[in-house]
Amino acid sequence: MLIEFDHRESDSPYVERIWRSRSRQGGFFLSMAESSIEFVVTRLPEFSAVTLRGPVSKGVLVECPPNGEWLAVRFRLGAYLPQIPTATLIDHQNIHLPMLADGRFWFSGQAWEIPSYDNAENFVARLARAGVIAQSHATDAAIEGDCDRMSLRSVQRHFRHVTGMTFSSYRQIVRARHAAALLMDGSSVLDATFDTGYFDQAHLTRSVKQLIGTTPARLARERPQLSFSYKAKGA
Repeated sequence: MLIEFDHRESDSPYVERIWRSRSRQGGFFLSMAESSIEFVVTRLPEFSAVTLRGPVSKGVLVECPPNGEWLAVRFRLGAYLPQIPTATLIDHQNIHLPMLADGRFWFSGQAWEIPSYDNAENFVARLARAGVIAQSHATDAAIEGDCDRMSLRSVQRHFRHVTGMTFSSYRQIVRARHAAALLMDGSSVLDATFDTGYFDQAHLTRSVKQLIGTTPARLARERPQLSFSYKAKGA
């Protein structure tokens, strides 16, 4: 395996999961479409970086350097940065935050300590108290189909404003990633098509190729290195 991943759940209302990874050697991996904002700390032998990374609308092949370590805070769907529209971060329009001489970084007008795998929630709580991060419940209403509190059009508009994508695009990403996980776990292309609700194998192939970056047949046959993913409860 090119990249080793470790991850844990979070009890923060803003955080979906904390993950970290390490590369033993250089190579290429498939960076899948992603619906969340992530805060990523990169440590390589020659430099360190802190990056805000937004949603990604398609799968692409990405080069991974050797001997790298990464720590990421994956925010829950609905968490957003009031001063930075999510749409401006989409498709690798990442923001690399300035590093300071004392090892901290500069973000939203102040210096911050780089979080660790164990204390990331404390860092996010400080962001929330400073008003740097907020949470919209319109995304929950869209996912749960609860439009009693506002009109469907209003829910969809808020969803797009917060996440930078339409609800339809979000659902397509979730389904393609689920299909990829099934194929990597040994499901046949036919079974993955049925289990994830695609119309037919051609529909599955088009979606997976666009959003994961390769064909379902290759996922099932070769099980290539993918970007961070995990099996959700009940999946």
